Amino acid sequence: MERKPTMNDVARIAGVGTMTVSRVLNGSANVTEETARRVYHAIEKLGYRPNEMARALRSLKSRTIGLIVPYLYDQFFATCAHAVNMVARDQGYSVMLTTSNNDPHTEYEEAQSMVQRHVEGMVIIPADIRKSRINQSDFSGTHIVTMDRPVHDSRIDSVQVQNQRGARRAVQHLIQQHKHKRIVFLGYNRNLYTVRARFEGYRRAMLEARLEPEATFECSSEEVTAEILSTMLQGKAPATAFFTANNLTTRYALHALVDSGVKVPDEVALVGFDDFELADILHPTLTVVRQPAAELGRVAANLLFDRIKRSEFPEEGSHVVLPVELVLRRSCGCKGR
Repeated sequence: MERKPTMNDVARIAGVGTMTVSRVLNGSANVTEETARRVYHAIEKLGYRPNEMARALRSLKSRTIGLIVPYLYDQFFATCAHAVNMVARDQGYSVMLTTSNNDPHTEYEEAQSMVQRHVEGMVIIPADIRKSRINQSDFSGTHIVTMDRPVHDSRIDSVQVQNQRGARRAVQHLIQQHKHKRIVFLGYNRNLYTVRARFEGYRRAMLEARLEPEATFECSSEEVTAEILSTMLQGKAPATAFFTANNLTTRYALHALVDSGVKVPDEVALVGFDDFELADILHPTLTVVRQPAAELGRVAANLLFDRIKRSEFPEEGSHVVLPVELVLRRSCGCKGR
């Protein structure tokens, strides 16, 4: 199917910025006659049709924002969503919540549906950012903030955490404090921005210690993870520690180790990225890199409402990075918290 022309295409043909195109479409007096002529010529040449609903939103106040997350069975996403909802409530807004199932096409359709329902802005945890179709041109009248993962459009505000730094610090702890040499990175989706960033932190820590990085991104279920771990724990030089990319992979790995009777941390150490309920009362308690899920949601929501109040669509968005914390418990080999 042929791609529909966007405001970016019009700006490129006319030799102006997208904000100038937007001003022309809105009848702004700040655009010269010559510039307007070039813009209209580009519109006619491309057959561009602006999103009338999105443009109408500038004057329409629904007091509703949209929220799109990959899914809700992950506690991290649920916590982020709850925090966004609490900020919206304080602002007197309602939240329209849906999931993308980590599918970029579904994500784009859900975002379009929200615009048609007059949301004033959207907070989105993007699916695969390499294929994400979320951009400010296609949603020119709607404020957008992404959290946890960015998109390629730098005009869109984003809030993330120190993924690479947190993973690097955790692996350094396993190497320096517990003398592990064969530490394996466990992930379930190489295409996720956060998993790739955390793998890079793991890889750097390993290379700095002159150790060989070893990773798998196939931990898609408990059964598959059990098979992978069984292979890695055999042979003359079995893995002595695992670093898991998120709490879903951590749960898969923990189930596999418990079911196979492998003792943590006596036989193998386990450190995961992201904390979750019960992690501090399991046996053993789990060492994790804790990311501020609630704060992530609060910051993203507050940033969105600031844009809505100011009616700002900047050429360069704000990109906030929140700190993470290494929480030492027993699964890494430490004796106490």
